[in-house]
Amino acid sequence: MDEKKQIRNKMKVQLQQLTEEEKRAYDKQIAERLYELPLWKRAKTIGITISKGKEVDTKSIIERAWHEGKTVSVPKCDPATKTMVFRKIQSFSQLESVYFGLWEPIEKLTDEVKGSNIDIMVVPGICFAKDGYRIGYGGGYYDRYLQHASMPTVSLAYSFQVVESLPVEKHDIPVQMIITNEGVIKCNE
Repeated sequence: MDEKKQIRNKMKVQLQQLTEEEKRAYDKQIAERLYELPLWKRAKTIGITISKGKEVDTKSIIERAWHEGKTVSVPKCDPATKTMVFRKIQSFSQLESVYFGLWEPIEKLTDEVKGSNIDIMVVPGICFAKDGYRIGYGGGYYDRYLQHASMPTVSLAYSFQVVESLPVEKHDIPVQMIITNEGVIKCNE
């Protein structure tokens, strides 16, 4: 869908305009809001991606999860089938840089974590609507994965990444909550 591509490109430009100081301050505000959620406090296992570039920083969130004794699982994508599985990491040294500069778990060093064992899924995206629909990076991996999953889903975003509405396709799956530097948006209310 061309409209999604235009929105994605426009948002990438806005993200590039974020200064390092703004990014650090916003990342800290977003992380603090996440840690305050009962959902986070109860979670024993989290599913989360390794952030890159101007995305909301997840490395400090992962470190906090380890510090709190949580199991951290990150996705390993299969580009041939456009599917992914989550694998438990206990240190950043268990990651390797794959296509597009994404960091993924090294299979021989990590174990698979079943979706039914993940208590909270942090879903990435580049743009979000207040109803929870999002525009990701165009692979459709999360929409495919979430079709067969039932854990609570949250996304982390800078407030300017949240818009009133987005074009939606029948396979799109909304997240339940968006955490921004300005507050928490509950999408299913």
